[in-house]
Amino acid sequence: MSESPGAAVSLAEAPPPSTDMPSKKLTAQRVQPLRKPGRWIATAVVLVLVAQFVHGLISNPFYQWDRFGYWFLRPTILDGLLITLEVAAYSAVLGLLGGILLALARLSKSPVLRAVSWTYVWALRSTPLIVVLLFLYNFSALYKTLSVGVPFGPAFFTFDESRLATDMAVAVIGLSLNEAAYAAEVVRGGILSVDQGQHEAASALGLPKGYQFRRIVFPQALRSITPNYVNQLIGLIKSTSLVFYVSLLDLFGTAQTMGATYPGDIVPLLLVVTVWYLILTSVVSVIQFYVERYYARGATRSLPPTPLQKLRTGLRDVRERLRREAAV
Repeated sequence: MSESPGAAVSLAEAPPPSTDMPSKKLTAQRVQPLRKPGRWIATAVVLVLVAQFVHGLISNPFYQWDRFGYWFLRPTILDGLLITLEVAAYSAVLGLLGGILLALARLSKSPVLRAVSWTYVWALRSTPLIVVLLFLYNFSALYKTLSVGVPFGPAFFTFDESRLATDMAVAVIGLSLNEAAYAAEVVRGGILSVDQGQHEAASALGLPKGYQFRRIVFPQALRSITPNYVNQLIGLIKSTSLVFYVSLLDLFGTAQTMGATYPGDIVPLLLVVTVWYLILTSVVSVIQFYVERYYARGATRSLPPTPLQKLRTGLRDVRERLRREAAV
């Protein structure tokens, strides 16, 4: 039997089965995110604690913020800050160079070099820094003159130790010796982190050992060395406060001296020192980020975003989220 055209038209215009209606209602509903009350409670508690801490800093008259502003940029404080920067810069460079030499000695095939390097690292890491500084400060009492020559034989050069051992020299040498012991382990760990295949490939190409280290091994090791050594560098900046005990007036030593002259300003002076150390370590952290980003090239598919890029991405996500919510 053949169906009439009217029947066909009526079937085509017939509404869909009623079973499809629930599915349309479900697809039209918006998916709600999972509720996480614990996160919101923890966030609220942290915000309350932070607000109380900031309120205490601002409202407590004991901090004397007016005196803080008076001392923050005083010439005597800036002179101490300059000495801190000089000591930290010299010690960081000399300590890193010494650490590289000690690390290479630890990795060499010579048992004498390995033993001497291990002994140095063991001794300096076991001795408090203040003891090293005080020992060097009183070094002239043990050796009034220093000489270079044949052991148990004639001396070629002799010079007075007290003339060379200035306060700055004692501070830089003491911090450098201590820093080299820690930097040696940081550098050695970075070199060991380089894949062994890189060493084998460089040797297969017939490259000299020095060229292998400078252009292949060490640049890859810096990805591991940088974050660890920056931690050491931040600790070095704070350790410069100990040079006050060898009569060098750095930032902390200047604040101590001014605090003895003005006893009522001890707390503001300590806050000045704290803020300056925060500024110095923050600058080092920013430099660390860009150095790590530079040496991450070739190791990651995409470089980590900079803080400005993160801010732009966050603002763009917020705008898109607000636009979607307004459309709904």
